[in-house]
Amino acid sequence: MSVIADAPRPVPAAAAGRPAWAWVPSLYFAQGLPYAMVMMLSVVFYKRMDVSNTELALYTSWLYLPWVIKPLWSPLVELLACKRQWIVAMQVAVGSSLALVALAVPLPGFFQWTLAVFWLMAFASATHDIAADGFYMLALPASAQAAWVGVRSACWRLAVIAAQGGLVMLAGALEQRLGQVQTAWALVFGVSGGLFVLLALLHARLLPRPAADRADPVPARGAALAGSARAFAAVFGEFFRRPGLAHVLSFLLLYRLAEAQLLKLATPFLLDSAAQGGLGLSTQQVGLVYGGIGVACLTAGGLLGGWVIAQHGLQRWLWPMLLAMHLPNLLFVALAAAGPSPLPWVAAAVALEQFGYGFGFSAYLVYMLWVAAGPTGDNPHRTAHYALCTGWMALGMMLPGMWSGWLQAQLGYFGFFAAVCLSALPSFVVVARTRLDPAFGRRAA
Repeated sequence: MSVIADAPRPVPAAAAGRPAWAWVPSLYFAQGLPYAMVMMLSVVFYKRMDVSNTELALYTSWLYLPWVIKPLWSPLVELLACKRQWIVAMQVAVGSSLALVALAVPLPGFFQWTLAVFWLMAFASATHDIAADGFYMLALPASAQAAWVGVRSACWRLAVIAAQGGLVMLAGALEQRLGQVQTAWALVFGVSGGLFVLLALLHARLLPRPAADRADPVPARGAALAGSARAFAAVFGEFFRRPGLAHVLSFLLLYRLAEAQLLKLATPFLLDSAAQGGLGLSTQQVGLVYGGIGVACLTAGGLLGGWVIAQHGLQRWLWPMLLAMHLPNLLFVALAAAGPSPLPWVAAAVALEQFGYGFGFSAYLVYMLWVAAGPTGDNPHRTAHYALCTGWMALGMMLPGMWSGWLQAQLGYFGFFAAVCLSALPSFVVVARTRLDPAFGRRAA
């Protein structure tokens, strides 16, 4: 969403041309799917294509960059076209990008070509996020926006399960049936691209047309863009002048330092053979264990985390959530020491780790809400500041992921997971220095 226009515009009755159930679920499924394919599915794909952990971790981590810097071009989404048009255009761009990935898979320089297309797809997906979130606020009245937040989140998670679970399992089945890894993945990306274009055509028909969703007139765009740039600079400066900024940024960058490294190498660890220090799971098994069971437990942990914070406030649960996020990482140390293990044991370890991650990540999300609210709790630019927090959140995943592959290559999986556990220590220091209003996050009685 825009980092400038925080105040929701009035929604006329015409905005309710179609009921929310007809477009909100599919819109947020379409928002989650390209993110999951760029950031998660690509790792499995490159691993199956025999790309080294060092290279895949470094270059796929760079793909976070569009989500880090997307606030910089959000004013353009506000000015140059209506958000409905942006949504449909970016969905066509994502579908076309997936088709190009499919065409590039058999090429000799597939790694460079597919990375370039994933990069374009990441920018299209980040732009789609801006437009979709802004459209949501324009097409629904404020009272309905809160009611549909849970549906938004659930559909986004379903998209992750579809990509990390369903598509990975499909690729594994095609690998076995066809006997060719390249052909299997080319088919998966090609079919996904076609389906995404169909989704764009569906949204071109189903999305409502709120009267407030309009671009500025062409003669006014230059002045509006200049005004937006000045407003952005003011909001940006206000964020970086807040008291305790160093601690806030330390929290945003260090709270998930260990998890950012583990997540990048978890699927390669599951896929690598015993000779390489991995668990030797098949592509289908990884889709089931990590993409299906793991994401379901991640979602359950997040739901529980949100509920307990609403009951007691964030400050009370900050330490338990930090421990829940980091202690299950020891299970990966144990798996690396044991080597190939029965699938139920692996699934149980992944389920517990992902549940703890989802539970612990709830604290991070609510902390960003606290930062966005400002020191006095009445920040008029809280939406803009929350968007800036999400950029730092993405940076906190991007940087550790970049070196994780190199670190694993130096230490092996056992040493790498042990180092990941030790890298959680800075987050304990940061949390020990965090002081919040005990009532923040608690549901009003």
